[in-house]
Amino acid sequence: MTSRDIFYTSDIYDAAEHEVASLDLQLESLGTHRQFHGRIRTVSCLHDNGLVKAIANEPGEGQVLVVDGGGSLHSALMGGNIAQAFADNGWAGVIIHGAVRDRHEINALPMGVKALGSNPRKSAKDGVGVRDIPVTIHNVEFIPGARVYADEDGVIVDARDIQPLS
Repeated sequence: MTSRDIFYTSDIYDAAEHEVASLDLQLESLGTHRQFHGRIRTVSCLHDNGLVKAIANEPGEGQVLVVDGGGSLHSALMGGNIAQAFADNGWAGVIIHGAVRDRHEINALPMGVKALGSNPRKSAKDGVGVRDIPVTIHNVEFIPGARVYADEDGVIVDARDIQPLS
């Protein structure tokens, strides 16, 4: 399956409900790609998007960055410039357990974004956080190298074919 193939998370769940995890959290959809999927990369950070920005400038190769911002809406962990870097570098999408800003810019980009909400407040840029570790959001573990699928219905994690990061 390529990053632009059509799929539905409901069909994936129906076919493998005992082997996949469904995120029990409603996230807003942004970007022009309302369906996106790829191998998971992760960042865990709170009120600091320095690592998110650094990763946005790396080759994405169709991967999806999952950002555990602790569910905080205090400050945005991604804005229009960082989202543009993700799109330019070939990332399929970004899932943020936190806030974004510059929604008008993100909505125009050829990628998928899921986020809790938005806040115009900038975050710190000190690079505080951890990358490429398993993170748990709500009830689902996002393991780097596992596959994530996101669409209008939600987010599904499939860890049956984990590919370690090189």
